Amino acid sequence: MTLPLLLIDIDGPLNPYAAKLTRRPDGYTTHRMRPDSWVSRHVNPRHAKPLRVWLNHQHGALLQALPYELAWCTTWQAEANEWIAPHLGLPELPFVPFEELWATRPDDTYFKTWDVVRWAQGRPFAWIDDEIGEKDREYVAGVHDASALLHHVDPRVGLTAEDFQVLADWAASLPCVVCDGTGGDHQIGCNNEAQP
Repeated sequence: MTLPLLLIDIDGPLNPYAAKLTRRPDGYTTHRMRPDSWVSRHVNPRHAKPLRVWLNHQHGALLQALPYELAWCTTWQAEANEWIAPHLGLPELPFVPFEELWATRPDDTYFKTWDVVRWAQGRPFAWIDDEIGEKDREYVAGVHDASALLHHVDPRVGLTAEDFQVLADWAASLPCVVCDGTGGDHQIGCNNEAQP
């Protein structure tokens, strides 16, 4: 059984970085992190202040309860497994590698979009990110043959119960690739009735 992919951005969906600096969102804890990708951006890396990250520790279990194969889709890339996954109780996850971080695309899509489609290799996927726009949806619809949900998450609040419901409902709406309506074993979300 092949589950759809859930491609997870960190800053925005899991870390509501755009919330008021003086008020940590309810349910979140503050972490100070120094991933190499953050430190290397500074003129004097030895004096780089730690990155403030707000995480809701319930999100790991909620993500794992969804009928998806999870993967990181973040500029943290492999560092997400070291710095974020342990706080959320997530196992080591694969990640979408980006050919060029923060590249400007001629079609005005977000720099991640081309790499997301390439990495998904024709599989159905849902992608949660705070930078997704209409140009990204148009691009994916034009070049990706499988179903795709590009779901924008407000970076001021992070993932909400409504976002988790959208993800669950979308996965349940996918056609069953196992039974083709002929009965037998069904994929999660299959709406086909077994034949007599």
